[in-house]
Amino acid sequence: MSLSTQYSTGNYLGRIAVIKSQSIVEIRFSSHDIGEAAAVYPQVSLSSCEAASGRVTYGGRLVCTLVYADENGKLCRIQKGAEFSHFADDDRLAPAQNTLCTLTCERAQVKRDGSSYVVAVVIGASISVFASSQRNTLSQADGAVCLRENAKLYSAVTFSGESEVEDDFDCNAEDVLIPAAEAIVTDCNCRAGAIEINGEIYLSLLAVRDGKPVCLDRIIPFKSEIACEEALLSRKAVCRAEIKEISVNARVNEEKGKCGVDLVAQMGFAGMYYEEEEVSVITDAFSCENSLQLTFAEESCNPCTEIKVYTEKVSGLCATKAKLDYSCAFLAAALPKVEFARSSDGIEGSVSATLLYESNGEMHSTEVNLPFAVTLTGLNKCCEDVTVAVCGVNIRQRAEGECEAEAVLKISAADCEQSSVRYLSDAVDGEPLKTNDCALSVYIPASGDGLWETAKKLLQSPEQIQSTNPDLNFPLSGKERILIYRPKTN
Repeated sequence: MSLSTQYSTGNYLGRIAVIKSQSIVEIRFSSHDIGEAAAVYPQVSLSSCEAASGRVTYGGRLVCTLVYADENGKLCRIQKGAEFSHFADDDRLAPAQNTLCTLTCERAQVKRDGSSYVVAVVIGASISVFASSQRNTLSQADGAVCLRENAKLYSAVTFSGESEVEDDFDCNAEDVLIPAAEAIVTDCNCRAGAIEINGEIYLSLLAVRDGKPVCLDRIIPFKSEIACEEALLSRKAVCRAEIKEISVNARVNEEKGKCGVDLVAQMGFAGMYYEEEEVSVITDAFSCENSLQLTFAEESCNPCTEIKVYTEKVSGLCATKAKLDYSCAFLAAALPKVEFARSSDGIEGSVSATLLYESNGEMHSTEVNLPFAVTLTGLNKCCEDVTVAVCGVNIRQRAEGECEAEAVLKISAADCEQSSVRYLSDAVDGEPLKTNDCALSVYIPASGDGLWETAKKLLQSPEQIQSTNPDLNFPLSGKERILIYRPKTN
């Protein structure tokens, strides 16, 4: 009997690449009034990301806020922004591919250049690239014995949008110099036509109280919703939150000696989820008469199942760039930031902050780094995305010349499950098989063989094997004897 085949075709979106890139953006602050630089805070936001043949081009805006002491020792601030555009090359890139890009300020260095300061910022980009592909599945193969299994097939859906978060509060300060903020997503769900995002903004205000710097921390919860026409059923999604712009309006209440703060944060969101379809696919086949040339296709992805949130306190000895002793009076640990990498059972990295202190009646600053290693219990190794924010840093001298620090980390991790499927996309008749004319054969199986493996080796359907050998238990031990009956044909 010749082989007759039928096929099912469709399109799906899959991730084909994750591209990492770095670039340097410089901003020059030119002013004769700028004294010693006390702190600098860079904030980057994405404006565009587009794939072309062999190249992805991304651009954004970098805004740097520089705090300095003037000739009278008063803390002042100056802010400046710069647009930038960079690219990364990869042979897999092509026009019309979907991209999700996340930008981060990895390092910032302040250099004096005559009467000016130059701030050089290393900007890191992580770009996920998604491409549309055609899915061809063998749906019917008459003339062959087929192994059918239920499988889940996935197609990625990307989304992006913006939202605004507002907050107002009182703080015990006279003015706000730098509002530094990081955001994490604590939950993200799809529903019909929309993506619902819950998260928290971790705000660190470098402010002035009684003429001296202080650091004030605040947690601002938010709930945002962005439109997504493709969203139909309830799904967990992986999402990144970006603070594109933050505006702080400080109102001084001289009677109370407090500062009223109105905060507006422009948020950007980008993420993805997987649409799921459960289908019956042919995962293997053989013919009792001819050899078959089989073509297999494989798909794999990591759909999100849960967003896990951890709160971890880290502490220990920290490193400082300046030499500190008991003559130094610590004023504020400002602009906390974290750098980390995944480890086998969690994350490891360092928390950095700008320490403002007084020495011999003058104000100075130095960078402080606290290394850490955190175990994330219950997190799968195929975790799709991890974001970390710092919720305040405390620094003190344990002994002269030795500093220790303590920080609280808020960690969000998109826990995922590994999904992979292998199915037949084509089957073609080959050469005729040699036939065995014996009326009865005895077969000695290999240990561990299942019913399908046994049927394929014996060129009989699984139903025939079970009907003629009803006492067999699969998988086999290798000690069984299988009888093969062949009816006489004219």
